[in-house]
Amino acid sequence: MNITLQRNSKILLRDTTALLLVDIQEKILNVMNNPDQVINNALKLIKGFKILNIPIFYTEQYPKGLGATSDALLTELQGLSPIQKMSFSCYGAGNFFTRLTDNNVTQVVVAGIEAHVCVQQTVLDLVANNFQVNVSADAVSSRNDLDYRISLDRMRVHGAEITTAEAILFELLVNSGTDEFKEISKIIK
Repeated sequence: MNITLQRNSKILLRDTTALLLVDIQEKILNVMNNPDQVINNALKLIKGFKILNIPIFYTEQYPKGLGATSDALLTELQGLSPIQKMSFSCYGAGNFFTRLTDNNVTQVVVAGIEAHVCVQQTVLDLVANNFQVNVSADAVSSRNDLDYRISLDRMRVHGAEITTAEAILFELLVNSGTDEFKEISKIIK
């Protein structure tokens, strides 16, 4: 009897994954719960994705009023341009979803703020457009904990995978003992 074993289809693959940072802007970050946790875990994701050579995108909601992306992230995002938007969901950010598809992205890792507004609407729209979405629960936040918790539950119910920055990076690594593993291990510590 031949049994064909396979990996779970929800496991992230380097060739089909991208990172999306949603609206981690200084003026709104300061009023979020656990802003340091959001920044620290977003930085881990950015650095890890750069090591693994996986595409990174980031958005800014109404930058004229809410300012630019947090300075703590901009150094690591050098060479990338923000996707500016007025809509809460990144679905309304021009041709962003088409850009993902054109780059063979089928899995999107999402971090950002606010969990119950821009992050949630983006995640729901990504799922509706057949993207697999992994939300890094330790790299998203809202002003109050109830909104944060309810949004994670809602996104999960509608098909998003809720996980953590560290779990995401190890999933993309697949194996230990590589140079990439050593570099990412330093980031996580």
